[in-house]
Amino acid sequence: MYLSTIDRPRGGDHARRGMRGTVAAVGTNVLALGTVSLLTDISAEMVTAVLPLYFALALHMGPAAYGLMDGLYTGATALLRLVGGYAADRTRRRKAVAGAGYGISALAKLGLVAAGSSVPALGAVIVADRAGKGLRTAPRDALITLSVPEPLLGRAFGIHRTMDSMGAFAGPLAALGLLAVVGATSPAAFHALFLTSFCIAAAGLLALAGLARDPRDERSVAPAAVSFRRAGALLRSPALRRLLCAAGLLGLATVGDGFVYLLLMRRQSMPAGWFPLMAVGTNLVYLLLAAPLGSLADRLGRRTVLLAGYGALLAVYLLLSSPLSGARLTVAALCCYGTFYAATDGVLMALAGPLLPTALRTTGLACVQTVQALAYFGSSVAFGLAWSGWGSTAATAAAAGATLLAVTATAVLLRDHTDEGAEA
Repeated sequence: MYLSTIDRPRGGDHARRGMRGTVAAVGTNVLALGTVSLLTDISAEMVTAVLPLYFALALHMGPAAYGLMDGLYTGATALLRLVGGYAADRTRRRKAVAGAGYGISALAKLGLVAAGSSVPALGAVIVADRAGKGLRTAPRDALITLSVPEPLLGRAFGIHRTMDSMGAFAGPLAALGLLAVVGATSPAAFHALFLTSFCIAAAGLLALAGLARDPRDERSVAPAAVSFRRAGALLRSPALRRLLCAAGLLGLATVGDGFVYLLLMRRQSMPAGWFPLMAVGTNLVYLLLAAPLGSLADRLGRRTVLLAGYGALLAVYLLLSSPLSGARLTVAALCCYGTFYAATDGVLMALAGPLLPTALRTTGLACVQTVQALAYFGSSVAFGLAWSGWGSTAATAAAAGATLLAVTATAVLLRDHTDEGAEA
């Protein structure tokens, strides 16, 4: 059943209602998908919050090796996003394709236990985990865009990302508790954490099966509307090409979370067991700002909010390359970092959605995500090499310069973007 059309208030009522009205407006399907993401992110962030620590302390990786691993974690399976997106559009079973991705990622948590300290095995498991993410992200985001009217996309993604960030906030706290009980650098602590993460991921998969729905009217789309020729024709749209270029440039300017947190930990001489608190701080800010900034993007323009978010990322790099240290640096950097995620994550998908026809919505979103993921891979490897060769301060200053150039170029590329789209 197309749940998001039930009892939806008219557009003119939204401005007069608070958060409760906004939640009602975006519909039950968005809330169901948010619940799935909440559980999945608890599982994922339990692992993500400790992987840099695991690689640096347990496996003694240097910055260059960690950059390669981080690149694998964020971008090595980017092309699978295209496969998942096309398959979801072709079969019109976006929920099933997303479910396959969630299942692969859940099983990868068990693979981390089996891999032990073998770097090649860990790399393979990380690729599998990201393969799952690559398969599920575009179908999930397409379900959101198809469950609400276009004027509410920013709010819908804001609410979804708020629920997602609740899980991202809780995950590192759970990791912190396990590490405190078993021992921050003990292999047994990491294995217990990975097993717990798997159980929570399995719960998220069950929630997807029982709560989320494919929009009913999508069954009326003819399979002939989805083909390789039509998918390739998406790139003929000048507006989409400009958005893809902007996504790639912004991705190249974004280094991995682990690098940011490792740099902050070094500035404070923080005990290893407290490392997950870095992610907690970022995700708390993200949690508080995702929905308000999503609504603001609908009112002021998604391009404006997106650029402001990357301005916050620029502030993070400037803080990390400055001579500042201590708690004030950490609090300021984490606040800016959480703001960056809140202002960019869902907003970029909300920018892309109206540019894409319904029949190829998932494929188009996958194109944007693939370009960005490949760019993330390049930026992680490059930053790791720069840190090894130039030192952390010079590498971070270079990242700040790249971000400034990317934001300037994006402002030019998207200067005519009106958040309007057309069916093709």
